[in-house]
Amino acid sequence: MAVLKDILFGVNLRSIQGDRDREITGLALDSREVKKGYLFIAIKGLSTDGYLFVQKAISSGAAAVLCEVMPTGRDEDVTYIETENSSKALGICAANFYGRPSEKLKLVGITGTNGKTTIVTLLHDLFSNFGYISGLLSTVENRIGDATIETKYTTPDAIKINELMAQMVSVGCTHCFMEVSSHALIQDRIEGLVFTGGVFTNISHDHLDYHKTFDEYIAAKKMLFDNLPTEAFALVNQDDKQGRIMLQNTKADKRKFAIKSMADFKARIIHNTLQGLELDVDGTNVWFKLVGGFNAYNLLTVYAVAVLLNKEKIEILEALSSLKAAKGRFEQVPNSAEIIAILDYAHTPDALENVLKTISELRTKNELMVTVVGCGGNRDKDKRPKMAKIAAQYSNKLILTSDNPRDEEPRSILDDMLVGVPKDLEKNTIVIEDRREAIRTACNLATAKDIVLVAGKGHETYQEIKGVRQHFDDKEILTEMLN
Repeated sequence: MAVLKDILFGVNLRSIQGDRDREITGLALDSREVKKGYLFIAIKGLSTDGYLFVQKAISSGAAAVLCEVMPTGRDEDVTYIETENSSKALGICAANFYGRPSEKLKLVGITGTNGKTTIVTLLHDLFSNFGYISGLLSTVENRIGDATIETKYTTPDAIKINELMAQMVSVGCTHCFMEVSSHALIQDRIEGLVFTGGVFTNISHDHLDYHKTFDEYIAAKKMLFDNLPTEAFALVNQDDKQGRIMLQNTKADKRKFAIKSMADFKARIIHNTLQGLELDVDGTNVWFKLVGGFNAYNLLTVYAVAVLLNKEKIEILEALSSLKAAKGRFEQVPNSAEIIAILDYAHTPDALENVLKTISELRTKNELMVTVVGCGGNRDKDKRPKMAKIAAQYSNKLILTSDNPRDEEPRSILDDMLVGVPKDLEKNTIVIEDRREAIRTACNLATAKDIVLVAGKGHETYQEIKGVRQHFDDKEILTEMLN
């Protein structure tokens, strides 16, 4: 509970009509979640305008309403607040209502196309090993210390973010590691948060259904760095040419990491095997349990962040060498068939190529390489043929199947993918709409020492078809088929 005028501190206001000293019991941007004494924030979204639900929110007990256009026919018992940008106002209000929790944590935001989940998970586990109580906001899960909370989105809305961070503060968390998606940046979901550091991993083809152009996608990622305070750090991948763009307008301390070029934090791959990686990190050789060149970048990023958070180099490397990758990221599934079964979340052309290239570099070429992959519905169609082409080029057998078709017809998605398969590789390609049957077929094609990669869903335990999420776990199915 907080006083309305305190909740509105820092919000760009046009006008207020009504009592600003009233007690507010909660915040909501969905009128169905409003309770007595709530502040309802009306936001114009992609599919609906919260302004249309102002009266419903008041009927449910809203004591105050914040919107961009002052309603007509106002209720005398309700306080009305007019602002220029209600989505930005939401973030500031949420931070104020929950006591500005981000300022009481060392909050590090990770943005980029690939690597975010692995990096935030490793950072959380690393700092837990150091004895800190840490928070985690990721695609896979949210964590408050040792407690795990399920998540549906890469970055929750501003109310949920601040509520989770307030819970972190209440149990003694000192650090929070957070994935920051381009959607969240564009939609002002991190407005009102104060970051200790921002990290850029890499950028490639993704979410162009939402951002429309690659330049818009880059600009969205850059917003994290443009808004960092002077005392924060801005850490970017020097080997990605967009890294320099991220740093152009930031006031934060500029730092870089790299494998292929000179940087503040440098690593070199010594050995890369299916059992792990040996890296030279700033002059020290270390063995890690993670696999692949892309994970060399992830490990280097985590090391750099830990150094910037004032941990000692040797202490970091010793602890980091004992950690495993995030669930569903190049995750090997043990089985009695002795098949090398790998799960990976790769759902962009770049991520899929990283995984397949890693496997290609580590295999003897005497094994059969079978890849199962699909593409999500209601998303960027341009990447479908690209992903199929990459998968076909790296695989002896390719099985195209459903991912999360959502509201699209699975066959239509598969037809889009098939366009990308080179003519000379069509004979090695099978189309099976049913994902379970596709995984079963891949397992039946393989024998001991062969490799089966199931890509696209990784940690997800559902399949979304026609608006309904039903239980579906690639790992469960792989385990069942191979044992």
